Amino acid sequence: MKKFVLLFCILYSFAFLSCSKFLEENPKDQISEEDAYDSATAVYLNTVATLYNYVGGYSDSQGLQGTYRGIYDLNTFTTDEAILPTRGGDWYDGGFWQGLFLHKWGVSSDAIRATWEYLYKVIVLSNKSLERLDEFYKQTGNKYIPPYMAEVRAFRAMYYYYLVDMFGRVPLVLSSSTPMKEVKQSTRQEVFEFVVKELQETTPLLSPERSNQFGDYYGRMTRPVAYFLLAKLALNAEVYTNNNWTSGSRPDGRNLFFEVGGQRLNAWQTVMAYCDSITASGYRLTPTYEENFSVFNETSVENIFTVPMDKNFYTNQMQYLFRSRHYNHAKAYGLSGENGSSATQEVLRTFGYDTEEVDARFSKCYFAGVVLDLNGDTVRLDTGEVLEYLPWLVDVDITGKPYEKVAGARMKKYAIDKTATKDGKLSDNDIVLFRYADVLLMKSEAKVRNGENGDAELNQVRSRVGMADRQATLENLLAERQMEFAWEGWRRQDLVRFGLFTRAYSSRPQLPDESSGYTTVFPIPENILLLNGNLTQNPGY
Repeated sequence: MKKFVLLFCILYSFAFLSCSKFLEENPKDQISEEDAYDSATAVYLNTVATLYNYVGGYSDSQGLQGTYRGIYDLNTFTTDEAILPTRGGDWYDGGFWQGLFLHKWGVSSDAIRATWEYLYKVIVLSNKSLERLDEFYKQTGNKYIPPYMAEVRAFRAMYYYYLVDMFGRVPLVLSSSTPMKEVKQSTRQEVFEFVVKELQETTPLLSPERSNQFGDYYGRMTRPVAYFLLAKLALNAEVYTNNNWTSGSRPDGRNLFFEVGGQRLNAWQTVMAYCDSITASGYRLTPTYEENFSVFNETSVENIFTVPMDKNFYTNQMQYLFRSRHYNHAKAYGLSGENGSSATQEVLRTFGYDTEEVDARFSKCYFAGVVLDLNGDTVRLDTGEVLEYLPWLVDVDITGKPYEKVAGARMKKYAIDKTATKDGKLSDNDIVLFRYADVLLMKSEAKVRNGENGDAELNQVRSRVGMADRQATLENLLAERQMEFAWEGWRRQDLVRFGLFTRAYSSRPQLPDESSGYTTVFPIPENILLLNGNLTQNPGY
């Protein structure tokens, strides 16, 4: 049985009062205030552990991954990586999925608002926890409280990392009691600098233990997780320090400096330093790519931070395989499917699909061609015809086409849990958020951007899957990231960093004025603007 501190969080839970008032929270105590804080252990369980309930989710827009219409979908279906084609009466949903792919956010506004509210909900709950920890520390001077506070600060910083990445200029709310009318909007650079500062200050107090493996730190914010976030922040520093992202220019990473271990390093050197810290912590590539996504993947030496999954104990769901597979494909596994998400034509070209040079990871990430069940037998349609996915025929809308139900290569990345429940959405594969392959590719990219040779790190990742060496150029690195991290939720951030998010590609024309880069961040939700006259909309909207 998985040992995970979140099992104790039923002692004390927070509920968000109103999705239109993102700074309000309503604690619903299961035990008395006195009992909740009568010992250091109780304090931890009721201020720190309870926050991890929100890393995963079971309803729309909740959790960092696993559910629909939240962070993952906004970072994936807005890119050249994935598409949810309209298939007759399936997947139109008022134009929602088409709107994501075409960058027409109006039809996606409810999901954007709900994602904003989810992120701030966790931030406000973190603020409340910090206030209670501070009060307890003043009363007792307990030596365990500073590390608890550091853990919460780092956890909160991760949520601000997602906000600065997706929304740019956001309020820095550091108190649970800040009135809405007093909330001020910070620049993107101010939020970025706050997140870096919080992580740098708290990292020494965090446990060096692995977060992805069983034990007292399973699923928690630990030092390697913080190192990973710091590397990501530095890698994207040119984007995050740019307060005017529609101006056509941005800062140069060689002229952006950080203090790391007593040294003054530019952004790219900073990436390398934090990547090296993760390597020194003992992380490495797993012998096989598939191990990271297996049914029981908690033993992975590569995964750094995950959403813990256990169909018997947690309510966290992983809906993406369920969403992608054709109904009969899923039925052949004894599960269910929604016949939706598919790879784009850009993905097929990057992987070299249908060529002799196809990348080995394609068959590990996608179902394409004739579909077989777990026994190797051919899966058939209700008509008796063979079920065959047709990758090249994918498009925004394939309604009425003969291939309406079978166009598109489908998601395969996570191993099938034969004992999964809830149509396959409750399984034992932990959802991978951060892993060591990304550390290697971040370091390779940072080296290239700093005028150095990044071949060694790039080809370490490629050799693991038996692919020939390549030169580490920015073009090759972007392609490598698409192949290595397919379906992992990084594509939007990568395209923004490489200046390619707003370009036109198959099935997606560029919007008028989109070349300015205004769609590289999402609009501030209208209901938030109406609640507070201090906040202004992001440029271009």
